[in-house]
Amino acid sequence: MRRSPLLAALSGRPVSEEAPDRDKAPALFPGSAQLRHVDAGSCNGCEVEIAQTFSPVLDAGRFGVRLVASPRHADGLLVTGVVTRNMATPLRKTLEAVPRPRVVVACGDCAVSGGVFAGAYGVIGPVQDLVPVDLEIPGCPPDPSAITSVLRGLTGR
Repeated sequence: MRRSPLLAALSGRPVSEEAPDRDKAPALFPGSAQLRHVDAGSCNGCEVEIAQTFSPVLDAGRFGVRLVASPRHADGLLVTGVVTRNMATPLRKTLEAVPRPRVVVACGDCAVSGGVFAGAYGVIGPVQDLVPVDLEIPGCPPDPSAITSVLRGLTGR
């Protein structure tokens, strides 16, 4: 008798990644990191991939990373999209509200380099043109495994 794929998935071993090499650079926030997501002017492609990263399937939370609603409760920012003129001041003020030490992660090609929107009228530029960036996640949109990998580097888990 053949088992259904659902039963096989429920009774099989969980799919997981190998443990990170502990001899690498030390984690910025050992154990856990709380991030405030800021959409500085994206097309929402990166947001879809971030949602997938924190979904029950990939579950970035198991590596100690959470998205929080307030910058005052955050260890850093996860910024997506190219910075538009209308979002420059809110991005700066959100970063000022994050307590130190803090980290800024630019997620996606637009946040890293301006992407397809570079040079547009309402665009200031990539995130690093406005605030200092500590980590970059390239891709248009970035793969959830790439997002998870960088976030795991924050916590060392």
